[in-house]
Parts: sequence; structure tokens; C-alpha cells
Amino acid sequence: MIARQLTESLKEAAAQFPVVTVLGPRQSGKTTLVQSVFPNHRYISLEDLDRRNLANTDPRLFLQEYPTESGMILDEIQHAPTLLSYIQNL
Repeated sequence: MIARQLTESLKEAAAQFPVVTVLGPRQSGKTTLVQSVFPNHRYISLEDLDRRNLANTDPRLFLQEYPTESGMILDEIQHAPTLLSYIQNL
């Protein structure tokens, strides 16, 4: 029941807003949930040091390097706080 409620809430939020953030404790299933709800969205993990470095040093180029029409899932975005200002303007 809870998983279904989360799925519906996430879909509704994504339909209403261009950017949706999923927060929760480590290892609680956030990535699994988002990937299952949005299977056509591009998944990018900022655990990868090269991606993280690009996101922090040149956020605009980072967003150009990973274009997507269907949407994007940015995992571990807390490692690239500079990127958040650019996403805000999408």
C-alpha cells in the first residue's frame, strides 16, 4: 500500500513540476522507486567522480553533455551543489 501511494504521489508531482526531489535515509529505496516510476528517464549517478567534477566545475556543460527529452534522474546530487542553481532555471 505504501509503495503504491509513493508511486502515485511521485507521478503527480512530476506532472505538476519540472523538477522533483526525492529525499530519505540512505538505502531506503529512493533510486529503485524513481527508476521504476520513470523507466524512460536517463539515470546519472554523481558518485562517478568525472561526472561529479564536470557538474561542479561547469554545470551548463554537464547539462548539455547529458541531454534528454524524456527526463533525467540525478542520483547523489548533494555532491554537486553548484548544479542545483542551474537546474532551478530549467
